[in-house]
Amino acid sequence: MTRRAVRDQVFKLLFRVEFHDLEEMENQTQLFFEDEAEEKQTSKEEVSEKLASIMEILPQIDEEIGKAMTGWNIERIGKVELTILRLAAYEMKYDESVPESVAINEAVELAKKYGQDDAGSFINGVLSKLSVKAK
Repeated sequence: MTRRAVRDQVFKLLFRVEFHDLEEMENQTQLFFEDEAEEKQTSKEEVSEKLASIMEILPQIDEEIGKAMTGWNIERIGKVELTILRLAAYEMKYDESVPESVAINEAVELAKKYGQDDAGSFINGVLSKLSVKAK
């Protein structure tokens, strides 16, 4: 399975955080993989590990996203866009196997696929500021 496909699955699971308590996420992960095709089962461990890593530091990630935004607060962001930002911020700051430019590009692609019409440019702008703040 490609990294893009794994990222897509992590996005779908991470999106569930907005609708379920954190304690329910293990069960949600199991349900997610039960619903997925057999070919996607091969990535279950990789997806689960990445999701768990993100969930461990979700408050930190949200804080970093909040600091990178001007004129917005995290509560005003759409759920899809917030999930994409969380995943990308994790990849940029905590996943050494993903180059920062790739994390941003992939986040913009997810925004084009799942977000509203202007989501890609919004995501790009926030992540660019997050990138600058890191340096």
